[in-house]
Amino acid sequence: MSVRTATASIAAAALLGGCVLLPAAQAQAEGHRPGPVVFAHRGASAYAPENTLAAVDAADDLGITWVENDVQLTRDGVLVVVHDTDLRRTTDAEQVYPDRAPWAVKDFTAAEIARLDAGSWFGERFTGARVPTLARYLHRVERNHQKLLLEIKSPQTYPGIERETLRVLRAQGWLDREHVKHRLVVQSFGAESVKSVHAQRPDVVTGFLGTPAPADLPSYAAFTDQINPSYASIDADYVAAVQKLKGAHGKPLRVNTWTVNDAAKAAEVAGFGVDGIITDSPDVVRDATR
Repeated sequence: MSVRTATASIAAAALLGGCVLLPAAQAQAEGHRPGPVVFAHRGASAYAPENTLAAVDAADDLGITWVENDVQLTRDGVLVVVHDTDLRRTTDAEQVYPDRAPWAVKDFTAAEIARLDAGSWFGERFTGARVPTLARYLHRVERNHQKLLLEIKSPQTYPGIERETLRVLRAQGWLDREHVKHRLVVQSFGAESVKSVHAQRPDVVTGFLGTPAPADLPSYAAFTDQINPSYASIDADYVAAVQKLKGAHGKPLRVNTWTVNDAAKAAEVAGFGVDGIITDSPDVVRDATR
């Protein structure tokens, strides 16, 4: 039985008064708060090489709707999905381009990056996986009927990356009403980057990556909808302080914490009342927080 089939069977087995209830509906019927939303960090990156299409598919196979990724700009202005600002850890750039140290993403064209193997470092069966362009990545997420938490990486390195990100999202159909309301969040560690996205497309849901001091939260609420901190930096009081404020779209600020990969920690942060958990092991977190 596949992961997806098994998940459907479990959901179908939850009966109340003769009606089939999904876990969230069952929790509500029993008077419990639904568990936090689970985000597959760089895809299901515990099971496939991060930020590749294989990681997107691994999340889909686990029944995970939301995937998180990172975008950066190549030398010729193409958005690619990769986390580190250099290519050494997750590709064979050092072997393919031995004279191009420090192998920064910004120093390579999209065609040059397309030559790199982004899977072998993780496992032999992923040999030949590529660094996807954002456009190609969006196609895969769309095909899988998934949703996207998109991080603009190192925005200070890439002037104008916000505008280019929005351009690609628009070109790929991701800025229509359905996607903007239900299937897309754009986040960054850079407050100015989040402000820029909000200024250019006020309808887009945005998130700030970090843990602003409680006294500073109102200023962030003016331009963002989510405060997304490291799990090591929060407690229940902090989560409550965030959630009592309304964000840029007039709804309570949400808290999606990262990166939680074990069941005990997932249960702990869920107890803080977080809205979402970003994780390399989305099945582990989902099962621990149902």
